[in-house]
Amino acid sequence: MLGRGQTGNTKLVKQMNRHLLISRLREYKRVSRADLAKLTELSRPCVSSLVDEMIREGLINEVGIGESKGGRKPILLEYNFRAKGVIGAVFEGSTLHMSIADLSGELLFNYGTRLSQPTNGETAIRALEVGVDALLKQSGFDKDRLLGIGIGLPGITQRTDGTISYAPSTGWMGLPVQQEMEERLNIPVFIDNDVNLMTIGEFHQGIGFGVRNQVHMYVGTGIGAGIIIDGQFYRGFREAAGEIGYMMIGPVGRTRRGEYGVFERNYSVSGIIEKARLILTGWNEDTSVITELMRQSEAGNRKAEQFLEDIYVHWAHGMVNMISVLDPELLIINGEMVNIGEQGIKKLNGLLAEWVPFVPPVKVAALGIKAGIIGAIQIVLEALS
Repeated sequence: MLGRGQTGNTKLVKQMNRHLLISRLREYKRVSRADLAKLTELSRPCVSSLVDEMIREGLINEVGIGESKGGRKPILLEYNFRAKGVIGAVFEGSTLHMSIADLSGELLFNYGTRLSQPTNGETAIRALEVGVDALLKQSGFDKDRLLGIGIGLPGITQRTDGTISYAPSTGWMGLPVQQEMEERLNIPVFIDNDVNLMTIGEFHQGIGFGVRNQVHMYVGTGIGAGIIIDGQFYRGFREAAGEIGYMMIGPVGRTRRGEYGVFERNYSVSGIIEKARLILTGWNEDTSVITELMRQSEAGNRKAEQFLEDIYVHWAHGMVNMISVLDPELLIINGEMVNIGEQGIKKLNGLLAEWVPFVPPVKVAALGIKAGIIGAIQIVLEALS
């Protein structure tokens, strides 16, 4: 925090002071200029000058008269959450989901599209361009009112240099993904791992709200986890924490660099489907593979029943490993795992109780794909506040 008596680059100091004022206004809703000066420890002339500037820009509104504390009644100020917009986007398998939100993080309009396969960098960026244009048209926002876009991508994202260091499903490894997206979209871009963003979304608005120690396990095209420790998202030294797809769970075989990990190769949706095709009869692959395995198990397909049991056991192995190391107070399941229902959760809990001394509550994610979008919006707001 910069207050009186501190020096520095004038433009930088001013920008930091503006961010400080906005942060307090978002926290305290309606306050006077004098209150802001106390809350920020900035001088009253500094606060007054910045407030007047942001009123002209539409970022702050004067919303009425407050109670007098011995002098003139103060004019109350409120942050204009609709002054700017933020876009969140998440690539999930062959789909792109996007939303535009105001500065409070409220989702205003949504957009989704299926991507041609196999997806490459050009396909992905073109889909983002079309999606941004569609959201701007729906919302009535001008592009210059966008603060930025947060994008959830598969693989190990390196946020500091804007690359993806490891992503077998896309082949984007080592490429300047963020820079290329910024040049094409012409707005600030913030990238992160897709499961990380889902975890952040559930922590802020979903089933994990306020739980300070939690693990979010996602099974989709890949397998990943997001980790929150003592209220803070944990990324690890190389931002690779939670890459549980590389756990040695399932038939090991031979794995070369650049390929899926053992757990991911065998028990992600892709791995399960490959084996399910040999077991299931009359299955429409547009429906959930877990749902179909459950249905055919109940109908007497013994092989489907055995394979489903095998999946539960190996998913539970991954959970045991995380529980043993992290001792979370909540374990959230997402992706294909949401289809297991109460019966499946009961089965997982039974297995966990056999293998670890303390079993945290296992709960299904509440927000669906919105979790990743909310997380994407959150990282933009946090970066710019």
